[in-house]
Amino acid sequence: MKIDSLKLVCFSPTGRSKTVIQGIARGINHNMVELIDITTPQARIKPLETSANELLIVTVPVYMGRVPALLMDWLQAIRAHDTPAVSVVVYGNRVYDDALIELNDMLVQRGCRAIAGGAFIGEHSFSSAGTPTAEGRPDAADLHLAETFGRKIREKLEAIPSVDRIPDVAIPGCCPYRGDPTLWTVDFIAVSDACTRCGTCAEECPTGAIDPDEGYSTDPEKCITCCACIKRCPAHARTMKSGLVWDASVRLSTLYRERKEPEYFL
Repeated sequence: MKIDSLKLVCFSPTGRSKTVIQGIARGINHNMVELIDITTPQARIKPLETSANELLIVTVPVYMGRVPALLMDWLQAIRAHDTPAVSVVVYGNRVYDDALIELNDMLVQRGCRAIAGGAFIGEHSFSSAGTPTAEGRPDAADLHLAETFGRKIREKLEAIPSVDRIPDVAIPGCCPYRGDPTLWTVDFIAVSDACTRCGTCAEECPTGAIDPDEGYSTDPEKCITCCACIKRCPAHARTMKSGLVWDASVRLSTLYRERKEPEYFL
């Protein structure tokens, strides 16, 4: 079957999910590509509508083994009309649990036709120089596999005569979904005197949790512990305090050092 355009949707506070989805798109190699980055609150206002002549790829990070709860309203507002869809999750070298099947099910419920799914590895949000977990990933090998996945998606589309002939895809996972998507409510970010008040952290925060009028403090009720503000601060003025998140970063770095590889399902 022929598709007229490729729609790439990503939620990517630290840029890992966006890097993966762009790698997949390079493998598909379509000349009409639209990137829809839903990382900021403003980007999640407008709902998405897609047709049977488009290919939709949605990529999100895994939070607590699940699709980020922050995205549920936007994802459940998608209006798809027999749109071929690819679900992709990016996780920090621990486990992706049921996030992939959850995302796949959600897209199918909104009118998509599942054609493929993938789980890729990105540097963990809690990773730091002292407690590295999947540092530097996705790396060149990951992106090579992302492009290979994209080519295989294209080949599968070309072999299917019409959208109603898309075969079922076996996506791993359990239903009911395991795990609790509720995130921690914790004050874990320290801001040092190196802060230049440039505003980068507030601009990059996916929940609007950082108030530039209040000394760039972070509202723990809104924070999703993505650590984008830490990783993107040009002055390196934001760091983790000791406590729950720091302890978790140490455990992750200790327990999940062995490299895991991406998986995809066609």
